[in-house]
Amino acid sequence: MSMSDPLADMLTRIRNAGKAKHKSVDIPGSRLKAAVADVMKREGYINGSKFMQDAKQGILRVYLKYDGEGRHVIYGIERVSKPSRRVYVKGRDIKPVLNGLGIAILSTSKGLMTDKQAGKENAGGEILCNIW
Repeated sequence: MSMSDPLADMLTRIRNAGKAKHKSVDIPGSRLKAAVADVMKREGYINGSKFMQDAKQGILRVYLKYDGEGRHVIYGIERVSKPSRRVYVKGRDIKPVLNGLGIAILSTSKGLMTDKQAGKENAGGEILCNIW
C-alpha cells in the first residue's frame, strides 16, 4: 500500500514514539526525511539519526531526546504543507513559530533550512512542518 504523505508519517512516528518514551524510532528512509532529521538534530530536537540500508528503500533510525525529567523535548510537531494544500512563503514574509520558541522547516532552492536561516538569506520556499 502506498502512502500519500510520507513526511507526515515520519512526524507522527516521532510524536508517538516520544509520548511512549522510546529511545529510537525506525522510519522508512528517503533523502528528504534524512535531511529533515539533520535539521532537527542541528536545532537540538533529536539526538541523531542513522540511515541503514536494507533490501528495499532503507530505514532511517531517529534517536529521540528527553530532558532531565524524562519529558520529550518536542512538545508539538505539525505538518504545514500537505499534498492537498501546499503552503509557500517568500523570504521576507516568514513568521516565527510561537514567537521564536519553535522552528519551521522550509524546503528552499538552497536546501532544507529553518525559518530563521531562510529569513537571514531571504530565501522563500515551501513550509514543510513546525516544531516546538
